[in-house]
Amino acid sequence: MAKAKKDKKIFVLDTSVILYDHNAVKNFKEHDIAIPITVLEELDNFKKGNDIINFEAREFIRFLDDLSGTYMLQDWIPLPGSNKGRFKVVMNTSSKATLDAERVFNDNKADHRILNAALNLQHEAKDAKVVLVTKDINLRLKAKSLNLPAEDYSTGKIKDVDSLYTGRTYIENVPYEDINQIYEKGSIHSSIIPKQQLIQNHYYILKSEKNSVLGYYNASEDRIEHVEKKTVYGIKPRNAEQTFAIHAIMNPDIKLVSMQGVAGTGKTLLALAATLEQRKNFKQIYLARPIVPLSNKDIGYLPGDIKSKLNPYMEPLFDNLKFIQNQFNETDSDYQRITEMVNKEKLVITPLAYIRGRSLSNICFIVDEAQNLTPHEVKTIISRAGENTKIIFTGDIYQIDTPYLDSQSNGLSFLIDRLRNHKLYAHVTLEKGERSELANLANEML
Repeated sequence: MAKAKKDKKIFVLDTSVILYDHNAVKNFKEHDIAIPITVLEELDNFKKGNDIINFEAREFIRFLDDLSGTYMLQDWIPLPGSNKGRFKVVMNTSSKATLDAERVFNDNKADHRILNAALNLQHEAKDAKVVLVTKDINLRLKAKSLNLPAEDYSTGKIKDVDSLYTGRTYIENVPYEDINQIYEKGSIHSSIIPKQQLIQNHYYILKSEKNSVLGYYNASEDRIEHVEKKTVYGIKPRNAEQTFAIHAIMNPDIKLVSMQGVAGTGKTLLALAATLEQRKNFKQIYLARPIVPLSNKDIGYLPGDIKSKLNPYMEPLFDNLKFIQNQFNETDSDYQRITEMVNKEKLVITPLAYIRGRSLSNICFIVDEAQNLTPHEVKTIISRAGENTKIIFTGDIYQIDTPYLDSQSNGLSFLIDRLRNHKLYAHVTLEKGERSELANLANEML
Protein backbone atom coordinates (compact mmCIF):
# COMPACT_ATOMS: atom_id res chain seq x y z
CA MET A 1 0.00 0.00 0.00
CA ALA A 2 2.85 2.36 0.89
CA LYS A 3 4.52 1.64 -2.44
CA ALA A 4 1.30 2.41 -4.33
CA LYS A 5 1.10 5.81 -2.68
CA LYS A 6 4.75 6.47 -3.41
CA ASP A 7 4.30 5.58 -7.09
CA LYS A 8 1.20 7.72 -7.58
CA LYS A 9 1.83 10.90 -9.58
CA ILE A 10 -0.09 14.00 -10.56
CA PHE A 11 1.17 15.58 -13.77
CA VAL A 12 0.46 19.31 -14.20
CA LEU A 13 0.46 20.23 -17.89
CA ASP A 14 1.18 23.73 -19.15
CA THR A 15 -0.01 25.39 -22.36
CA SER A 16 3.00 24.40 -24.46
CA VAL A 17 2.19 20.71 -23.98
CA ILE A 18 -1.43 21.10 -25.11
CA LEU A 19 -0.41 23.11 -28.19
CA TYR A 20 2.15 20.40 -29.04
CA ASP A 21 -0.34 17.52 -28.60
CA HIS A 22 -4.01 18.01 -27.71
CA ASN A 23 -4.18 14.30 -26.79
CA ALA A 24 -1.43 14.69 -24.19
CA VAL A 25 -3.79 14.07 -21.26
CA LYS A 26 -4.35 10.53 -22.58
CA ASN A 27 -0.66 9.59 -22.50
CA PHE A 28 0.10 9.36 -18.78
CA LYS A 29 -1.27 5.87 -18.09
CA GLU A 30 -2.89 5.51 -14.66
CA HIS A 31 -1.61 8.82 -13.30
CA ASP A 32 -3.76 11.90 -12.65
CA ILE A 33 -3.63 15.03 -14.82
CA ALA A 34 -4.17 18.62 -13.71
CA ILE A 35 -4.46 21.76 -15.84
CA PRO A 36 -4.01 25.22 -14.24
CA ILE A 37 -6.86 27.62 -15.01
CA THR A 38 -4.26 29.90 -16.65
CA VAL A 39 -3.75 27.27 -19.35
CA LEU A 40 -7.41 27.55 -20.33
CA GLU A 41 -7.02 31.34 -20.43
CA GLU A 42 -4.02 31.02 -22.75
CA LEU A 43 -5.73 28.45 -24.97
CA ASP A 44 -8.52 30.96 -25.51
CA ASN A 45 -5.97 33.17 -27.29
CA PHE A 46 -5.03 30.33 -29.66
CA LYS A 47 -8.45 28.98 -30.62
CA LYS A 48 -8.81 31.19 -33.73
CA GLY A 49 -6.59 30.68 -36.77
CA ASN A 50 -5.52 28.15 -39.39
CA ASP A 51 -2.23 26.94 -37.94
CA ILE A 52 -1.84 23.56 -36.27
CA ILE A 53 -1.53 25.16 -32.82
CA ASN A 54 -4.97 26.70 -33.35
CA PHE A 55 -6.31 23.27 -34.26
CA GLU A 56 -4.70 21.75 -31.16
CA ALA A 57 -6.25 24.42 -28.93
CA ARG A 58 -9.73 23.91 -30.40
CA GLU A 59 -9.54 20.11 -30.17
CA PHE A 60 -8.47 20.21 -26.53
CA ILE A 61 -11.24 22.66 -25.63
CA ARG A 62 -13.79 20.34 -27.29
CA PHE A 63 -12.33 17.34 -25.47
CA LEU A 64 -12.59 19.17 -22.16
CA ASP A 65 -16.19 20.18 -22.87
CA ASP A 66 -17.12 16.54 -23.62
CA LEU A 67 -15.21 15.28 -20.58
CA SER A 68 -16.81 17.64 -18.11
CA GLY A 69 -20.41 16.62 -18.87
CA THR A 70 -22.27 16.99 -15.56
CA TYR A 71 -19.03 17.27 -13.56
CA MET A 72 -17.50 20.40 -12.10
CA LEU A 73 -13.99 20.86 -13.48
CA GLN A 74 -12.51 21.60 -10.05
CA ASP A 75 -13.45 18.06 -9.02
CA TRP A 76 -11.44 15.01 -10.04
CA ILE A 77 -13.04 13.61 -13.22
CA PRO A 78 -12.25 10.07 -14.41
CA LEU A 79 -10.50 10.04 -17.80
CA PRO A 80 -12.08 7.78 -20.47
CA GLY A 81 -10.45 4.41 -21.12
CA SER A 82 -9.18 1.54 -19.02
CA ASN A 83 -6.31 2.03 -16.57
CA LYS A 84 -6.55 5.81 -16.86
CA GLY A 85 -6.26 8.36 -14.07
CA ARG A 86 -8.35 11.42 -13.26
CA PHE A 87 -8.44 15.01 -14.46
CA LYS A 88 -9.13 18.39 -12.88
CA VAL A 89 -8.58 22.12 -13.37
CA VAL A 90 -6.62 23.77 -10.55
CA MET A 91 -6.75 27.39 -9.50
CA ASN A 92 -3.83 29.79 -9.00
CA THR A 93 -4.84 31.11 -5.58
CA SER A 94 -2.00 32.04 -3.25
CA SER A 95 -1.32 30.01 -0.12
CA LYS A 96 1.55 29.34 2.21
CA ALA A 97 2.87 26.94 -0.38
CA THR A 98 3.32 29.73 -2.94
CA LEU A 99 4.78 32.47 -0.78
CA ASP A 100 8.34 31.55 -1.77
CA ALA A 101 7.36 31.59 -5.42
CA GLU A 102 5.76 35.01 -5.08
CA ARG A 103 8.88 36.39 -3.44
CA VAL A 104 11.08 35.10 -6.26
CA PHE A 105 8.68 35.35 -9.21
CA ASN A 106 6.29 38.12 -8.22
CA ASP A 107 5.43 39.39 -11.70
CA ASN A 108 1.86 38.75 -12.80
CA LYS A 109 2.92 36.41 -15.61
CA ALA A 110 1.08 33.38 -16.92
CA ASP A 111 4.08 31.12 -16.25
CA HIS A 112 4.23 32.22 -12.62
CA ARG A 113 0.50 31.63 -12.12
CA ILE A 114 1.01 28.12 -13.53
CA LEU A 115 3.85 27.61 -11.04
CA ASN A 116 1.60 28.77 -8.19
CA ALA A 117 -1.12 26.34 -9.23
CA ALA A 118 1.35 23.44 -9.29
CA LEU A 119 2.83 24.43 -5.91
CA ASN A 120 -0.65 24.60 -4.38
CA LEU A 121 -1.40 21.14 -5.67
CA GLN A 122 1.92 19.88 -4.33
CA HIS A 123 1.00 21.27 -0.89
CA GLU A 124 -2.47 19.66 -0.97
CA ALA A 125 -1.59 16.26 -2.46
CA LYS A 126 0.25 14.58 0.39
CA ASP A 127 0.01 11.07 -1.04
CA ALA A 128 1.26 11.78 -4.58
CA LYS A 129 4.26 13.24 -6.35
CA VAL A 130 3.36 16.37 -8.31
CA VAL A 131 5.32 16.91 -11.54
CA LEU A 132 5.11 19.94 -13.82
CA VAL A 133 5.24 18.94 -17.51
CA THR A 134 6.24 21.70 -19.92
CA LYS A 135 8.12 22.12 -23.17
CA ASP A 136 9.35 25.51 -21.92
CA ILE A 137 12.93 24.95 -20.70
CA ASN A 138 12.98 28.15 -18.64
CA LEU A 139 9.75 27.24 -16.87
CA ARG A 140 11.22 23.85 -15.98
CA LEU A 141 14.24 25.59 -14.47
CA LYS A 142 12.01 27.93 -12.44
CA ALA A 143 10.03 24.97 -11.13
CA LYS A 144 13.15 23.08 -10.11
CA SER A 145 14.48 26.16 -8.30
CA LEU A 146 11.35 25.93 -6.11
CA ASN A 147 11.83 22.19 -5.46
CA LEU A 148 8.97 21.36 -7.81
CA PRO A 149 9.82 18.35 -10.05
CA ALA A 150 9.56 19.30 -13.73
CA GLU A 151 10.11 17.45 -17.00
CA ASP A 152 9.63 17.73 -20.75
CA TYR A 153 6.71 16.07 -22.52
CA SER A 154 8.43 13.02 -23.96
CA THR A 155 5.73 11.38 -26.11
CA GLY A 156 6.97 11.40 -29.70
CA LYS A 157 10.47 12.34 -28.61
CA ILE A 158 13.45 10.52 -30.15
CA LYS A 159 15.70 8.98 -27.50
CA ASP A 160 19.05 9.13 -29.28
CA VAL A 161 19.15 11.66 -32.09
CA ASP A 162 22.87 11.05 -32.66
CA SER A 163 22.06 7.55 -33.94
CA LEU A 164 19.11 8.70 -36.06
CA TYR A 165 18.64 6.76 -39.29
CA THR A 166 20.79 8.17 -42.12
CA GLY A 167 19.43 6.16 -45.06
CA ARG A 168 22.81 4.95 -46.33
CA THR A 169 25.59 2.54 -45.33
CA TYR A 170 29.22 2.04 -46.36
CA ILE A 171 30.07 -1.58 -47.16
CA GLU A 172 33.77 -2.34 -47.63
CA ASN A 173 35.64 -5.40 -48.86
CA VAL A 174 32.98 -6.28 -51.41
CA PRO A 175 34.34 -8.69 -54.03
CA TYR A 176 35.45 -6.93 -57.19
CA GLU A 177 33.39 -9.34 -59.30
CA ASP A 178 30.16 -8.44 -57.46
CA ILE A 179 30.65 -4.74 -58.07
CA ASN A 180 31.42 -5.48 -61.71
CA GLN A 181 28.15 -7.41 -62.01
CA ILE A 182 26.19 -4.43 -60.67
CA TYR A 183 27.76 -2.25 -63.35
CA GLU A 184 27.24 -4.79 -66.14
CA LYS A 185 23.80 -6.19 -65.30
CA GLY A 186 22.36 -3.32 -63.24
CA SER A 187 21.72 -5.36 -60.11
CA ILE A 188 22.81 -8.30 -57.97
CA HIS A 189 21.15 -10.53 -55.36
CA SER A 190 21.03 -8.94 -51.91
CA SER A 191 23.12 -11.77 -50.38
CA ILE A 192 26.26 -9.67 -50.97
CA ILE A 193 25.17 -7.55 -47.97
CA PRO A 194 24.75 -8.92 -44.42
CA LYS A 195 21.07 -9.62 -43.79
CA GLN A 196 20.92 -7.42 -40.68
CA GLN A 197 21.98 -4.44 -42.80
CA LEU A 198 19.21 -4.87 -45.39
CA ILE A 199 16.58 -2.13 -45.06
CA GLN A 200 13.85 -1.35 -47.58
CA ASN A 201 14.75 1.56 -49.88
CA HIS A 202 18.14 1.87 -48.21
CA TYR A 203 21.24 3.10 -50.05
CA TYR A 204 24.74 1.61 -50.03
CA ILE A 205 28.22 2.71 -51.03
CA LEU A 206 29.90 -0.58 -51.93
CA LYS A 207 33.70 -0.66 -52.11
CA SER A 208 36.31 -3.20 -53.13
CA GLU A 209 40.07 -2.69 -53.31
CA LYS A 210 39.80 -1.69 -56.97
CA ASN A 211 36.43 -0.04 -57.48
CA SER A 212 33.18 1.13 -55.90
CA VAL A 213 29.50 1.47 -56.83
CA LEU A 214 26.36 3.12 -55.50
CA GLY A 215 23.52 0.73 -54.74
CA TYR A 216 19.89 0.65 -53.59
CA TYR A 217 18.01 -2.20 -51.95
CA ASN A 218 14.85 -3.10 -53.84
CA ALA A 219 13.08 -5.28 -51.27
CA SER A 220 10.33 -6.44 -53.65
CA GLU A 221 12.97 -7.95 -55.96
CA ASP A 222 15.41 -8.74 -53.12
CA ARG A 223 18.21 -7.21 -55.16
CA ILE A 224 20.79 -4.45 -54.86
CA GLU A 225 20.28 -2.17 -57.85
CA HIS A 226 22.75 0.25 -59.40
CA VAL A 227 22.15 3.93 -58.62
CA GLU A 228 23.50 6.07 -61.42
CA LYS A 229 24.33 9.75 -61.16
CA LYS A 230 21.58 11.60 -62.97
CA THR A 231 21.28 15.27 -63.86
CA VAL A 232 17.81 16.65 -63.11
CA TYR A 233 16.61 19.88 -64.67
CA GLY A 234 20.16 21.18 -65.08
CA ILE A 235 21.27 20.19 -61.55
CA LYS A 236 24.00 17.53 -61.34
CA PRO A 237 24.61 15.67 -58.05
CA ARG A 238 28.03 16.39 -56.55
CA ASN A 239 28.31 13.49 -54.10
CA ALA A 240 26.84 10.06 -53.32
CA GLU A 241 24.18 11.36 -50.91
CA GLN A 242 22.86 13.85 -53.45
CA THR A 243 22.72 11.03 -56.01
CA PHE A 244 20.71 8.93 -53.54
CA ALA A 245 18.32 11.82 -52.85
CA ILE A 246 17.60 12.29 -56.55
CA HIS A 247 17.04 8.55 -56.97
CA ALA A 248 14.53 8.49 -54.09
CA ILE A 249 12.57 11.44 -55.46
CA MET A 250 12.54 10.02 -58.99
CA ASN A 251 11.48 6.53 -57.87
CA PRO A 252 7.71 6.23 -58.54
CA ASP A 253 7.33 3.44 -55.96
CA ILE A 254 8.51 5.71 -53.14
CA LYS A 255 5.71 8.06 -52.10
CA LEU A 256 7.37 9.73 -49.12
CA VAL A 257 10.93 11.09 -48.99
CA SER A 258 12.81 12.96 -46.28
CA MET A 259 16.15 14.72 -46.52
CA GLN A 260 18.09 15.94 -43.51
CA GLY A 261 21.25 18.01 -43.53
CA VAL A 262 22.91 21.29 -42.61
CA ALA A 263 22.60 24.45 -44.68
CA GLY A 264 24.26 24.23 -48.07
CA THR A 265 23.91 20.48 -48.60
CA GLY A 266 21.37 21.03 -51.39
CA LYS A 267 18.21 19.62 -49.82
CA THR A 268 15.66 22.07 -51.20
CA LEU A 269 17.47 22.54 -54.50
CA LEU A 270 17.58 18.80 -55.21
CA ALA A 271 13.96 18.30 -54.18
CA LEU A 272 12.77 21.05 -56.49
CA ALA A 273 14.99 20.08 -59.44
CA ALA A 274 14.09 16.37 -59.28
CA THR A 275 10.41 17.24 -59.02
CA LEU A 276 10.59 19.58 -62.03
CA GLU A 277 12.26 16.77 -63.97
CA GLN A 278 9.14 14.61 -63.50
CA ARG A 279 6.61 17.46 -63.69
CA LYS A 280 4.49 15.58 -66.25
CA ASN A 281 3.65 12.98 -63.59
CA PHE A 282 1.82 15.50 -61.40
CA LYS A 283 -0.97 18.01 -61.82
CA GLN A 284 0.79 20.56 -59.60
CA ILE A 285 3.99 21.06 -57.65
CA TYR A 286 3.72 22.73 -54.25
CA LEU A 287 6.76 24.09 -52.45
CA ALA A 288 5.79 25.17 -48.94
CA ARG A 289 7.39 26.03 -45.62
CA PRO A 290 6.08 26.86 -42.14
CA ILE A 291 6.16 30.50 -41.15
CA VAL A 292 8.15 31.03 -37.97
CA PRO A 293 7.75 34.69 -36.96
CA LEU A 294 10.98 36.55 -36.19
CA SER A 295 11.65 37.85 -32.66
CA ASN A 296 8.49 36.12 -31.44
CA LYS A 297 6.35 38.66 -33.34
CA ASP A 298 3.47 37.70 -35.60
CA ILE A 299 3.72 38.59 -39.30
CA GLY A 300 1.08 41.25 -38.64
CA TYR A 301 3.88 43.43 -37.30
CA LEU A 302 5.50 43.51 -40.74
CA PRO A 303 4.54 46.36 -43.12
CA GLY A 304 2.50 46.00 -46.29
CA ASP A 305 -0.20 43.66 -47.57
CA ILE A 306 -0.22 39.91 -46.95
CA LYS A 307 2.02 39.23 -49.97
CA SER A 308 4.60 41.73 -48.71
CA LYS A 309 4.47 40.23 -45.22
CA LEU A 310 5.09 36.71 -46.51
CA ASN A 311 7.81 37.50 -49.07
CA PRO A 312 10.71 37.44 -46.55
CA TYR A 313 9.73 33.91 -45.52
CA MET A 314 9.32 32.64 -49.08
CA GLU A 315 12.40 34.31 -50.56
CA PRO A 316 14.77 31.33 -49.95
CA LEU A 317 12.43 29.12 -51.97
CA PHE A 318 12.40 31.59 -54.86
CA ASP A 319 16.21 31.71 -54.65
CA ASN A 320 16.39 27.96 -55.29
CA LEU A 321 13.94 28.23 -58.17
CA LYS A 322 15.97 31.06 -59.70
CA PHE A 323 19.18 29.06 -59.33
CA ILE A 324 17.66 26.18 -61.30
CA GLN A 325 16.27 28.53 -63.91
CA ASN A 326 19.66 30.19 -64.35
CA GLN A 327 21.18 26.87 -65.43
CA PHE A 328 19.62 27.70 -68.81
CA ASN A 329 19.63 30.67 -71.18
CA GLU A 330 16.59 32.92 -71.09
CA THR A 331 15.69 31.77 -74.59
CA ASP A 332 15.76 28.07 -73.63
CA SER A 333 12.43 26.28 -73.31
CA ASP A 334 13.45 24.91 -69.87
CA TYR A 335 13.98 28.47 -68.60
CA GLN A 336 10.68 29.72 -69.99
CA ARG A 337 8.81 26.63 -68.79
CA ILE A 338 9.46 27.50 -65.12
CA THR A 339 8.07 31.02 -65.59
CA GLU A 340 5.06 29.56 -67.36
CA MET A 341 4.47 27.01 -64.59
CA VAL A 342 4.54 29.74 -61.93
CA ASN A 343 2.18 31.98 -63.92
CA LYS A 344 -0.29 29.14 -64.50
CA GLU A 345 0.04 27.95 -60.88
CA LYS A 346 1.38 24.59 -61.94
CA LEU A 347 4.26 25.42 -59.60
CA VAL A 348 3.14 27.12 -56.39
CA ILE A 349 5.40 28.52 -53.67
CA THR A 350 3.34 29.21 -50.57
CA PRO A 351 3.29 29.23 -46.75
CA LEU A 352 2.39 25.85 -45.33
CA ALA A 353 -0.65 27.25 -43.50
CA TYR A 354 -2.26 28.00 -46.88
CA ILE A 355 -2.09 24.32 -47.86
CA ARG A 356 -3.68 22.73 -44.80
CA GLY A 357 -7.13 21.29 -45.38
CA ARG A 358 -6.68 21.04 -49.15
CA SER A 359 -6.83 17.82 -51.12
CA LEU A 360 -3.37 16.61 -52.17
CA SER A 361 -4.18 14.35 -55.13
CA ASN A 362 -1.90 14.25 -58.19
CA ILE A 363 0.52 16.60 -56.47
CA CYS A 364 4.18 16.59 -55.58
CA PHE A 365 4.37 18.40 -52.27
CA ILE A 366 7.74 19.67 -51.01
CA VAL A 367 7.78 20.78 -47.36
CA ASP A 368 10.87 22.84 -46.57
CA GLU A 369 12.18 23.55 -43.03
CA ALA A 370 10.24 20.54 -41.75
CA GLN A 371 12.23 20.57 -38.50
CA ASN A 372 9.96 23.43 -37.39
CA LEU A 373 6.90 21.14 -37.47
CA THR A 374 5.57 19.04 -34.62
CA PRO A 375 5.06 15.28 -35.11
CA HIS A 376 1.31 15.90 -35.24
CA GLU A 377 1.76 18.50 -38.00
CA VAL A 378 3.82 16.05 -40.06
CA LYS A 379 1.18 13.37 -39.55
CA THR A 380 -1.57 15.79 -40.58
CA ILE A 381 0.24 16.68 -43.81
CA ILE A 382 0.89 13.07 -44.78
CA SER A 383 -2.67 12.04 -43.96
CA ARG A 384 -3.91 14.51 -46.60
CA ALA A 385 -2.17 12.58 -49.40
CA GLY A 386 -4.47 11.29 -52.12
CA GLU A 387 -3.89 9.23 -55.24
CA ASN A 388 -0.63 9.80 -57.13
CA THR A 389 0.78 12.18 -54.51
CA LYS A 390 4.40 12.35 -53.45
CA ILE A 391 5.54 14.23 -50.35
CA ILE A 392 9.11 15.37 -49.71
CA PHE A 393 10.22 16.75 -46.34
CA THR A 394 13.51 18.64 -46.08
CA GLY A 395 15.19 20.25 -43.09
CA ASP A 396 17.98 20.38 -40.53
CA ILE A 397 17.01 18.87 -37.17
CA TYR A 398 19.69 20.93 -35.41
CA GLN A 399 18.35 24.30 -36.63
CA ILE A 400 15.06 24.68 -34.76
CA ASP A 401 13.39 28.10 -34.93
CA THR A 402 10.39 27.40 -32.70
CA PRO A 403 10.71 27.68 -28.90
CA TYR A 404 9.13 24.38 -27.84
CA LEU A 405 10.82 21.98 -30.28
CA ASP A 406 14.32 20.50 -30.29
CA SER A 407 16.34 17.95 -32.26
CA GLN A 408 14.56 15.10 -30.44
CA SER A 409 10.95 16.29 -30.50
CA ASN A 410 10.51 17.91 -33.93
CA GLY A 411 8.39 16.32 -36.64
CA LEU A 412 11.24 15.60 -39.05
CA SER A 413 13.19 13.54 -36.49
CA PHE A 414 9.95 11.74 -35.56
CA LEU A 415 9.27 10.91 -39.20
CA ILE A 416 12.78 9.57 -39.85
CA ASP A 417 12.71 7.43 -36.71
CA ARG A 418 9.24 5.96 -37.18
CA LEU A 419 9.04 5.22 -40.91
CA ARG A 420 12.44 3.69 -41.65
CA ASN A 421 12.22 0.32 -43.41
CA HIS A 422 8.78 0.99 -44.92
CA LYS A 423 8.25 0.19 -48.59
CA LEU A 424 6.74 3.63 -49.35
CA TYR A 425 9.45 5.64 -47.59
CA ALA A 426 13.07 6.59 -48.22
CA HIS A 427 15.40 8.89 -46.31
CA VAL A 428 18.79 10.41 -47.07
CA THR A 429 21.02 12.41 -44.72
CA LEU A 430 23.15 14.90 -46.64
CA GLU A 431 26.41 15.61 -44.84
CA LYS A 432 28.69 17.39 -47.31
CA GLY A 433 28.05 21.06 -47.95
CA GLU A 434 28.16 21.97 -51.62
CA ARG A 435 27.19 25.64 -51.52
CA SER A 436 30.77 27.02 -51.49
CA GLU A 437 34.14 26.59 -49.82
CA LEU A 438 33.34 29.56 -47.59
CA ALA A 439 30.00 28.06 -46.47
CA ASN A 440 31.74 24.75 -45.75
CA LEU A 441 34.32 26.59 -43.65
CA ALA A 442 31.55 28.12 -41.54
CA ASN A 443 29.79 24.77 -41.03
CA GLU A 444 32.98 22.94 -40.11
CA MET A 445 34.96 25.46 -38.08
CA LEU A 446 32.55 27.96 -36.51
